[in-house]
Amino acid sequence: MTFTRTTLAIAIAAAAVIAPQVQAANRSDDAAARKTEALEMKLEQMQATMAAMQAELSRVKKESSDASTASAKVQELDHWMASVKSAPEGVASKDHLIAVRGGFTNLDHARGDSSPLENGALLSNNSSNQGFYFGGAFDFNVNNDLFGLLDHTSFGVELGVEYDQYGQGINTVSQTYGGVLAGLPATNDYHALDSRLRLSVAPKIKFMHDSKLRPWIIPVGAEINILGVPSNAVSVLNSGMQFGAGAEYDLFKGIVVGSDVRYHYSTSKLDGVPTDGFTTGGYVGFKF
Repeated sequence: MTFTRTTLAIAIAAAAVIAPQVQAANRSDDAAARKTEALEMKLEQMQATMAAMQAELSRVKKESSDASTASAKVQELDHWMASVKSAPEGVASKDHLIAVRGGFTNLDHARGDSSPLENGALLSNNSSNQGFYFGGAFDFNVNNDLFGLLDHTSFGVELGVEYDQYGQGINTVSQTYGGVLAGLPATNDYHALDSRLRLSVAPKIKFMHDSKLRPWIIPVGAEINILGVPSNAVSVLNSGMQFGAGAEYDLFKGIVVGSDVRYHYSTSKLDGVPTDGFTTGGYVGFKF
């Protein structure tokens, strides 16, 4: 009995000592849990704040990059405008040409080679087939790549007018029959100037575009011959063709000098009056 009471007393005493300690430990655990929870909340807040700061930093960086790009573009545009303003005024390419031509001409046959009744020698018996010519031409440039077929090769159209003169002959009708009909003696004063006028249009191909020296060809062109002295049938017109080649040199600031040779061929003669032959000479041109 005594042992039981003693044991009980010891147990009560131990409980009295241990209970406060247990309560203190429990309180300590609760405080630690609360601190841990508070730390976790602060950590989450800090993470959210850092995420917000990172997003703001990215936005600022993007805006700064956009502003830098825009500023660079503005500076580039300013630089280009300044270079354009400071550059000398551009000069348009001069590809068209007005030229004055002249030279030597030679017919295949003279007008007075045959009987006056067989050709135009009835109105002019000129026996010379050589003479001179002068005239002008306008070259209209169409393109500088031959319609995309060849680089540095120009295609143009030449419009030309040319006066040819081969000397004088005697108008047989006026000399022989005019005086007889008038009751006057025949004289040798009835001269007829053997002259021609040629109008032409021809395609012209010029090589070596942008070079000072430019050879060229006329593959085939059309022309009309006009006689100063009519044929026996009083015809004054016939059609023909011309073929030509030449070269020109850009001498100084659009002033061009050149030379050419051309052959003129008529599909029909003017009542026997020959118009076939060649011309060769030079020209001075002005580009614009």
